[in-house]
Amino acid sequence: MSASKAKKTTKPKKKQFSSFNKAEAFQSLGLIDLLPWELVVNPIEPSDFFQEHLKRLTRHFDLESYEESKKLLIDAICNEAMESLERLKIWKGAQLEGEIAAGYVDYLVAESRRYLTTPMLCIIEAKKDNFEQGMAQCLVEMQACQWRNRQVNRDIDILGIVTNGTGWQFYKLTTTGEVYESAAYSTGDMAWLLGRLRYVFRLCEDNLG
Repeated sequence: MSASKAKKTTKPKKKQFSSFNKAEAFQSLGLIDLLPWELVVNPIEPSDFFQEHLKRLTRHFDLESYEESKKLLIDAICNEAMESLERLKIWKGAQLEGEIAAGYVDYLVAESRRYLTTPMLCIIEAKKDNFEQGMAQCLVEMQACQWRNRQVNRDIDILGIVTNGTGWQFYKLTTTGEVYESAAYSTGDMAWLLGRLRYVFRLCEDNLG
């Protein structure tokens, strides 16, 4: 090859979201700690349709052993909480690429269109039981959503959720870089869980402007 020919430069491969541990995620976002987030909400009583759907899922599916089976429960709960929020849509297994990391995300909430685009509003990470790993992955995915939004001049808070189907924990990445973390909530009190999840989804909808 001629010496005068410019050398091809290969971009470094971006790290996968799933490969981040807690320390790496905190370092990536420049965090020392997370701030407490208290979600002040009203309970939402589950609809008859939802309760019957859960009974059938429990009767016919294993909802405990594997991440994929737990997603059936997550799907049902998210669907119930999003009722009446017409401007949102959930994409499952969507591809996401940020400035330093990339990969596929379990659930990504964005504006309801026929195609996925910015603004990206919320990440939901489904983990069998490892909430610390789920939190690390969720943090860097939220960071990627924020970076993507800023490429089109949309600087908004990003919401995140980590769940194993029965336990749910909520996160908020602000425009100034702080991250808030809620307590862990359970399907044992479904009306309050639905109220908190609806509240987070409504924050997403409000961010659409």
